[in-house]
Amino acid sequence: MLRMSLSLVASFLLVFIIGKHLIKFFKAKGLVQYIYELGPDHESKQGTPSMGGFMFIIVSVLISFLLHKGTYNLNFDFTIILTLFCLLCSAIGFVDDYTKAKQKRNLGLTAKQKLIGQSLIAVLFSIYCYFQPNIGSKILIPFTAIFFDLGIFYIPIMSFVIIFIVNSANIQDGMDGLLSSVSVVGFISWAIVILSLLQMNALLNNYDLAMSYQNVAIFSIAIAGGCLGFLRYNYYPAKVFMGDTGSMFLGAASVGIAMIIKMPLLLLFVFVTPIISSLSVIIQRVYFKATKGKRIFKMSPIHHHFEKSGYSETQVIMMYAVFTTILSVLAIFSIYGFTTSIF
Repeated sequence: MLRMSLSLVASFLLVFIIGKHLIKFFKAKGLVQYIYELGPDHESKQGTPSMGGFMFIIVSVLISFLLHKGTYNLNFDFTIILTLFCLLCSAIGFVDDYTKAKQKRNLGLTAKQKLIGQSLIAVLFSIYCYFQPNIGSKILIPFTAIFFDLGIFYIPIMSFVIIFIVNSANIQDGMDGLLSSVSVVGFISWAIVILSLLQMNALLNNYDLAMSYQNVAIFSIAIAGGCLGFLRYNYYPAKVFMGDTGSMFLGAASVGIAMIIKMPLLLLFVFVTPIISSLSVIIQRVYFKATKGKRIFKMSPIHHHFEKSGYSETQVIMMYAVFTTILSVLAIFSIYGFTTSIF
């Protein structure tokens, strides 16, 4: 628990302290948002520094490795591969953000270019998990002690899930403080889930694996602390945006942790609001085409529907944070009943 507390507090304080300096740097280099056209009346946000995700990315990675315990044996320790996976996904977002800033427009990489890069990373990480003896192709069914074996289909299914979750995080990042707020709750929840497994002795017979899970929990709580510090600058009215650099990192981290602990179905609880955001976009487009111009929502993603319905950004964020908290508590309770034979 000491390492967990240190990770949370250190990440929060470091991001809180370095944030204002990085914002000045982004402005000086012209790394700003030139056109912000996702939501109603958001034109005033043009010129806000982007790529703020670097704040919590650098800090969370640094803190998690400083507090890492045990060896870096890849047979047991997932931290290196998980971090690399998150950074590669973030790199795609960085190229997109950088292209937008330098070309002074809201168009960076094409959707096809991003999809190709994400697909390659997703397949490689899914293959790693599939062949990693301490992960494999079995996934836990929430509220049971039952694992369902996807077999070889684990690779294509989880590759799709990765792409969907990473882009869902990106879609949700369309309102000041929204994604960072739900991420604080989400990554604290992942850490609690892992600690609950350890306290229930679900990993009692494998010390190295238990230590690896602790390190993943440290990584998760470091991200939560970093996002909490980032909120100081990202909460409405935002002084900086996390950009695709940050949102894709957060999406990758959440799905990566879920896969490592064999619980991707818990994403439906812990990462519920980004998933809803993506689904609202899909539903809106399908309905629009099917009805030749009619819409279900006033605007998609659905958080903009709430804006157009009269809710302020702050109200929407609070609603999303509370909803995520409730579902995350359910996710934590869903794992109880484990025995030492499960892992």
